[in-house]
Amino acid sequence: MIVTFEAELWLWDARRADAWTFVSLPTEESEVLRELTAGRRRGFGSLRVRATVGATTWTTSIFPDKGRGAYVLPVKRDVRRAEHLEAGDVASLSVEVLDV
Repeated sequence: MIVTFEAELWLWDARRADAWTFVSLPTEESEVLRELTAGRRRGFGSLRVRATVGATTWTTSIFPDKGRGAYVLPVKRDVRRAEHLEAGDVASLSVEVLDV
């Protein structure tokens, strides 16, 4: 399954000093992913994905966030630098779920 969307980059409140930066997947697609992958999630409910923003593609995991009602994708510092992104920016992303 591939999810293509636009989202604002945000900082994780619990680790602001470390500048952990994420985007939230759309809630509707997150619900579909929960249904499709029931019983196949890894630690913390994570799913392996291949993410793309701009010209940068990387492999990582998405994690369920009950407070947001969606999966969240960490956007690594190297990716943010390569694509000139920071918290508060809106980016176009593609996420291919590898665990489906």
